[in-house]
Amino acid sequence: MKQFKLPDLGEGLQEAEIVEWHVKAGDEVAVDQLLVSVETAKAIVEVPSPRAGVISRCFGVPGDLLHVGEPLVEFEGQGEDSGTVVGNLGHASGTSDLAADDFIIGAAPSSREARPLPVMPAARDLARRLGVELGQLKGSGPGGLITVADVQAADTQPAAGEALRSVRRTMAKNMSRAHAEVVPVTIVEDADLHRWADGARDPMVRLARAIARACQAEPALNVGFDGARLSITRHQHIDLGVAVDTPDGLFVPVLRDVGNRDAEDLRQGLARLRADVLNRSIPPRELMGATITLSNYGTLFGRYASPVIMPPQVAIIGAGVIREQAVAHQGQVAVHPMLPVSLTVDHRAVTGGEAARFLKALVEDLQAGE
Repeated sequence: MKQFKLPDLGEGLQEAEIVEWHVKAGDEVAVDQLLVSVETAKAIVEVPSPRAGVISRCFGVPGDLLHVGEPLVEFEGQGEDSGTVVGNLGHASGTSDLAADDFIIGAAPSSREARPLPVMPAARDLARRLGVELGQLKGSGPGGLITVADVQAADTQPAAGEALRSVRRTMAKNMSRAHAEVVPVTIVEDADLHRWADGARDPMVRLARAIARACQAEPALNVGFDGARLSITRHQHIDLGVAVDTPDGLFVPVLRDVGNRDAEDLRQGLARLRADVLNRSIPPRELMGATITLSNYGTLFGRYASPVIMPPQVAIIGAGVIREQAVAHQGQVAVHPMLPVSLTVDHRAVTGGEAARFLKALVEDLQAGE
């Protein structure tokens, strides 16, 4: 038998959740025929077959979480398990089997002799968290492979609650990392939008333009900061991450080079990113590489906030709900539309003066009218 393992998904993605199987045991498949759809933290990925043959087994069911290198399907055929196929999207090779660190030494059930015990990486991690002794388990997988299901069956502890998956799990990890690394400071101000033409409000496009101009006025906020090396990388372009709320969790697609695009181009780019995120068709690369981020939570609710900065970025802008407000204007009380703006910076890399100058430039651009 030969196994095809979960291939390298690119962009540093190491795990995926099974969404839908397109084959079953006994099916004959051709090269590049779709085997399974899996969901990563970034997108739905369709995994093709690296070879023609008959499927003898599918590993996992929809909802199961697999790590790169764990078996997806097994093919009928001659040969030993050492001929395991390790996949990579678009190509396959037959050069490796389970990694050496996927084995532990355990007691054989019929003797006291030590023997290598194959364990799925995910099963090993789960066993460590639950305190399950792997050496006492008998694997249900091929060749005695210990699976996640084997560890779960051996765990006598009550369930601790629903596990986070895919996007929400990644969000939780990222937020923990940001909390551990970043030293956040927030400054807020209101932008008076009374100069905007009636019916011409387009906050996202105007905010993107204003952020670009603020970055040009104060480039210290459009940088990458390496906290370990205490070094700064200055970016030549302004690639704006745009937070998008979905039922599955938070996505932050990237609007590239906002400083060199006109309003219509920005409008079309934003619409395309939103549609791709909601359809879960956005390529992983379009979720990578933002140099600064915008969270327009005002489309939902709220005035001010202190959004979370994701390293290596050093700044994030928050935009609240536009509301009519009484203001002093030319010595008189007037009612103007006001846009509350929040700026959070990583104080390890950005000074208070730099943050204040950036926010001033941003607000002045928003108040300048069309």
